[in-house]
Amino acid sequence: MIVVSDTSPLNYLARIQRLDLLPAVFGSVVIPQAVAAELGHAAAPSAVRELVGNRLLWLEVRAVARVDPALKWLGRGEAEAIVLAEELRAEFSSGR
Repeated sequence: MIVVSDTSPLNYLARIQRLDLLPAVFGSVVIPQAVAAELGHAAAPSAVRELVGNRLLWLEVRAVARVDPALKWLGRGEAEAIVLAEELRAEFSSGR
């Protein structure tokens, strides 16, 4: 099963210390580079920044080929998550 996430679910699960739910339910999660950058931003809470810094085995960061210009009204992480989900033919995506 391929699952793609944008920033929000990872951010909030990290804040409440329940990231364990994701690998338990989905096995692994794929995020685009823009989401990794948002999670690792200096202004993010330390629990959220550690998510990317810890290189979790169940979390994979992938690049997208290109962002659809029709998605320009979304944030970069959301737009890349949608594109990545389409590229990978993901079963689940929090970006859409």
